[in-house]
Amino acid sequence: METIYLNREETASLPPSVATLGFFDGVHRGHQALIAQVISLAHATGLASMVVTFDRHPRQVLHQDYQPELLTTLDMKLQRLAETGVDRVVVVHFDTMLASLSAHDFMQNILLEQLCVKKLIIGYDNRFGHNRAEGFDDYVGYGQQLGIEVIHGDAFSLDGVQVSSSVVRAFLKEGEIAMANRCLDYEYTLEGKIVDGVKQGRKMGYPTANLDTKNFGQLIPANGVYAVRVGLKGYDKLLPAMTDVGTRPTFGDNQLTIETFIFNFHEDIYGQPMHLSFVRRVRDDLKFDNVNQLVTQLKEDERMIEKIFKKDNNE
Repeated sequence: METIYLNREETASLPPSVATLGFFDGVHRGHQALIAQVISLAHATGLASMVVTFDRHPRQVLHQDYQPELLTTLDMKLQRLAETGVDRVVVVHFDTMLASLSAHDFMQNILLEQLCVKKLIIGYDNRFGHNRAEGFDDYVGYGQQLGIEVIHGDAFSLDGVQVSSSVVRAFLKEGEIAMANRCLDYEYTLEGKIVDGVKQGRKMGYPTANLDTKNFGQLIPANGVYAVRVGLKGYDKLLPAMTDVGTRPTFGDNQLTIETFIFNFHEDIYGQPMHLSFVRRVRDDLKFDNVNQLVTQLKEDERMIEKIFKKDNNE
């Protein structure tokens, strides 16, 4: 897959394309189905396939106090888009000037003149242009003027649920990891840097790798204990682990932490990048009367999560 950053690279020589447009946060199964429609039409018409996306969420530009709860960072999103098999992804720099463009001007100035889009498949719920004031019928009309065929993409449903980024976020906030993962078609993943913690876990025999949550742009799932797979630099395989998302209520804390105990692991990894892939939520974040009760529960959590991974490996 070729990746083009529109604000930095020459695009005049791009071939005619079938494209789709959107932020594509999470690149979930609905997005994947839409992109598959783009690729299929591109193959049928002898055109290239293209995804047009943005380097940051439009609301981050339009509303300065907006705190993003993204499913994927830009790098993660590009990796997921590469896995769809699309020929080209164009990352458009989103700023106030771009936000001021009408849908017609965006289609003419960006899609047609810079990207050579000949066919545009619009997601079933996607709106674009200044204040998102126009809708699909307007896009069709502008396309007829500009020589861009505009096609309505199909919605994607799973067990009666119309899959969207907001639906995935809702599942994650409720701790419904299994359903979120089904909608995503992969295990929901957080990426960050390992930082020093208060080291209470080490005293209990459960040393943890703590993810830095300062200025964290991704959505953090509901508080609780999870079975996770850990990715570390220099390790080819994901490592089984358990993660506690919460405020450490037994110790009277109120700051949110993401603490991960990696099974059978004793290396010093402070300061290194880490990603956590969430497999299953096993319980709520609970307050215990004393540390001994907490340790007893942690041992039970460890046994339960080891069974989860053993079952997965045998399937």
